[in-house]
Amino acid sequence: MPAIESYGLTRNFGQITAVEDLNFEVAEGEILAFLGPNGAGKTTTIRMLAGIIAATSGYAIVAGHRTDKDIDRLHQDIGLLTEAPGLYDRLSARRNLEYFAGFYPGLDSVAQAQKYLKVVGLEERSEDRLGTFSKGMKQRLALARALLPEPKVLFLDEPTSGLDPEAAREVRELIANLGREARTIFISTHNLTEAEQLCHRIAVVRTRMVALDSPENLRQRLFQREVVIQMESITRQVLDAVTGLSFVRKAVPEGKDLVVELDDALSQRPELVKGIVDSGGRIIAVNERRHSLEEIYLNLMREAGHEKA
Repeated sequence: MPAIESYGLTRNFGQITAVEDLNFEVAEGEILAFLGPNGAGKTTTIRMLAGIIAATSGYAIVAGHRTDKDIDRLHQDIGLLTEAPGLYDRLSARRNLEYFAGFYPGLDSVAQAQKYLKVVGLEERSEDRLGTFSKGMKQRLALARALLPEPKVLFLDEPTSGLDPEAAREVRELIANLGREARTIFISTHNLTEAEQLCHRIAVVRTRMVALDSPENLRQRLFQREVVIQMESITRQVLDAVTGLSFVRKAVPEGKDLVVELDDALSQRPELVKGIVDSGGRIIAVNERRHSLEEIYLNLMREAGHEKA
């Protein structure tokens, strides 16, 4: 059974459609990145999935609970880290967690606070007032708060936004550790490097769903496989030999690199190399060009823009 199921999820604010007809599933134990430009509906989607706001139409099932019917039970089984978490600066880290743990019936607030202070590396600062913490430390405490009920599904809205590189890395490491515990994690982020490092699949949205797949599958869908042959020099004889191969789609010199598009880079690369050597070419290195997640994302945004136009 999927941890998250969305069926036609739609939300209007007056005449403005923030989210339109989202249909997707997230498997148990999967980490999904939710990507899109500002105003694409990412935070609105999280708020609907977390039972904070109602959908205009459609519904979702999260951790086995309908988000339009079983809201109280839903809130017992999910954790939510918002972009601007509300914590109390005048209370200690420990008291903050104990206070929020008190909202969950049957939860040992003292034990849970102690457990997750340790998990996020704040055990030694547990008695210090939150107002003395850096932004990165506050974000780690906010993540601890989201984990208090031992959630089956964890929603993270821009978890590293505004953090310095060191603090962002610490938060990413915490999220990666949680993923290894087979928790289902739904991350809304603008950080594409973060998405690729942490997530099994990415969903790209622009009010509607644009794409949902693994980064590698999206690479194969959007881009031809390119092999970069680094050479001592590229002669006309070498170029003619390469372009004469039936499986070569295109060959473009870039300095001393020959960039070649192939139908199937893995199986055809040996024959390509043989053709270059037979034509007198001297090869220094052979690599496959790997398109970044940023290139994938921007390409998908251009596609979505053309469809709307």
